[in-house]
This record gives sequence, C-alpha cells and structure tokens, in this order.
Amino acid sequence: MLCGIDEAGRGPLAGPLVVAGAIIKKPISGLNDSKVLSEKKREALFDEIKNKCDYHIVFTDSKTLDEKGLSACLKNSIKEIMETLHKKADEFLMDGNTSFGIETLQHKIKADATVMEVSAASILAKVSRDRYMCEIAKDYPNYSFEKHKGYGTKAHVEMIKKFGRCEEHRFSFKLKSLGEENIGIQKSLF
Repeated sequence: MLCGIDEAGRGPLAGPLVVAGAIIKKPISGLNDSKVLSEKKREALFDEIKNKCDYHIVFTDSKTLDEKGLSACLKNSIKEIMETLHKKADEFLMDGNTSFGIETLQHKIKADATVMEVSAASILAKVSRDRYMCEIAKDYPNYSFEKHKGYGTKAHVEMIKKFGRCEEHRFSFKLKSLGEENIGIQKSLF
C-alpha cells in the first residue's frame, strides 16, 4: 500500500505548517492537487477522504518553525507520519523534489496532481490548515486570517505594518517592505 504525503503552509507569514499522509482504502473520485480545487470541492472531499483512508495529520506551530527551521520541521512531520502509518503502508511518496534525507521516502514533483494518495494528503493538509486559520481569526481580528490564511498578501503585509506581529506569525520570515534584514533562516519575502 502507498502512503501519499503532502504539506500546506510552507510559505505563509503566519500559522502552522501542516503535513498529512493518506493511504486510500476505498475509491474516491474527484481527487486532485488541493490548489486547483475550489474551497467548496476540497471541503466536500475532506470528510470522504477521512472516511475512506488511513491518515495522519501533523501540525507544527509558528514558534517551532522559527526555532527549528522549515526543513527540519517538514522532516520531523514526515517521520511522524511514516512511524504512525508504517504498519499500513509499505511505500511512502512525498510531493516535491526532495526526500529530506529519509532513505525510505520517495519523492515526485507534481505528485499532488498525479498520484491519488498524494492528492488526498494534499486536501487533508490544506483543509486542516485553512480551518485552523479561520478558527484563530476570531482571536486575532486585526489580521483577517480567514481571508488570506496567513499568506503574504498585500492586505496581510499592511496589517503587519499597522499592528505588528502576533504569536501566530513567523518571526523568522523577514519582510523587506518592513525594512527587516534576512537572518538566514528564511529568505526575505516581499
């Protein structure tokens, strides 16, 4: 059995990194890369995927991302998925161009659009993260997280300029537009 793995939230300025693994047990129609599906379609598929797959979802908060770095957090999340699902899968495939130094992890560019298990993981990760961002938006009304989900939109950057960062923000992601210097963890954005 193949376990597909994908992430959501690699590049945002706020919110968690979410990595999901999925092993399909029953056929699911309409799977694709979560980025090309409408929010309504992703939401409709989410519960079906959970009902028809063995899966595991890992959240890494922004503070941990700042402390350990994105690559280390991705690797740790992937390892947790592999450890959790190893009795149900004999192959693990990650979307992208690297195996993060994990010998038994395969990788494939655009797997989220071409391999059903990775598509399912992509949807699990994206919907889980989007729901989280909508939930915390109530606690941080100044940032409109429900609209941009923490990504570096012009409106979000303007809110950071006005209100500063909150604890959901990634402090290691520096913004040129705020005159911040790159500290080497993450390249400057915007």
